[in-house]
Amino acid sequence: MTTFAVSCRGYRRSICYPPFSVVLCRDFSLWSMKKDLELESALSRNRRWIVNNQIKNIILRCPDQVASIKFIQKKFKTLDLQGKALNWLKKYPCCFELYLKHDEYYCRLTKPMMHLVDEEESVKDMQEPIYAERLARLLMMSTNHRLNVVKLNELKRNFGLPDDYIVRIVAKYGDIFRIVNHSGRKSSMEIELIHWNHEFAVSSIEALAQKKGSEPCFSCVLPSTWVKSWERFNAFNATPYISPYSESEGLVEGSKEMEKRVIGLVHEILSLTLWKKASIVKLGHFRREFCLPEKLNVMLLKHPGIFYVSNKYQIYTVLLREGYKGSELIVKDPLVAVKDKFGELMLEGSHEYNRRRYLVNLEKKRKKGMLMGRQEKRQSTSTLVSEEDDQGDKLGGLLDPEERKRFYKVLFED
Repeated sequence: MTTFAVSCRGYRRSICYPPFSVVLCRDFSLWSMKKDLELESALSRNRRWIVNNQIKNIILRCPDQVASIKFIQKKFKTLDLQGKALNWLKKYPCCFELYLKHDEYYCRLTKPMMHLVDEEESVKDMQEPIYAERLARLLMMSTNHRLNVVKLNELKRNFGLPDDYIVRIVAKYGDIFRIVNHSGRKSSMEIELIHWNHEFAVSSIEALAQKKGSEPCFSCVLPSTWVKSWERFNAFNATPYISPYSESEGLVEGSKEMEKRVIGLVHEILSLTLWKKASIVKLGHFRREFCLPEKLNVMLLKHPGIFYVSNKYQIYTVLLREGYKGSELIVKDPLVAVKDKFGELMLEGSHEYNRRRYLVNLEKKRKKGMLMGRQEKRQSTSTLVSEEDDQGDKLGGLLDPEERKRFYKVLFED
């Protein structure tokens, strides 16, 4: 047990907690687990992809699917990026095509990128029934089987839901969903479940237990050397599993049963996402709908065998450990497979950009080296002449055979 002194908004207190590290950021404290380099690498890779995917969507929404660099630069703040947009886009020539028109730079997607956009749309069309099932499962886990549209929009891409899911899915599957808005305000619009499907009310843990013919329980992905963490996990796993699709009424907040249900619910939500991860802050927005605790991050940190919590980029993110092998997803959604092609195209363009920069720098060094070589040659020539002059002054040049002949000729003639 380790004691940390944590300062928060002028107050100081000691906290006893298992082996988690404390990272101070801004004016509040952040807890994080022991770094998993492979999972951190997965987050870094996704970060670059997410930014470029957002830029792609910005361009697609522009007239004629062309955006000025000035317009993209204004959007950089919302993308949490710094620097010049032009320099960023130049790094990915296989994705973004830049051209100059009337002394102003514009950007459009390359042909390979447009092919991937078309492929992504075709996958979304084929996956519509699966998206409807995911949305139904989320509504089934909520307390009143309703979810606010504004809140859901923050996580829609985590579940693969298209931007127009209200029209493409909710309206199309009118026998499952309906829109509710009693106040008439756009911010209060909700999606309500009107049909309960018992086949959907089976969590991923329960489905796996049915295949194995065993009782549903969590799996732990930790090294055997983490003895105390294994002991805590086994003690937690020994109590009966509580399905996230069951009613939470009767469960006392802060009790072991409630913790069991919350962990099962977060596990199920992450298993429905494309990358088996989500922002803890965004999950916290559904605190009332899913009966989540106020300090969700603290609860998740108590279960390092099930979840990996990272504060990379100063953003709390929780990953489902069992969904990854190293830094790669074990099971990839068809939409993820298409997005991986986007990532490969990104890297291809990045390698091309880096190669070009390398050759340019090499040429600069070569030219600089040639100049230096000429200067050194001039210096060595002048040094040689000065040495010969010095020798001529001291020895009369008699070490030179021709000079010696001339000397003796003059001597004997005299």
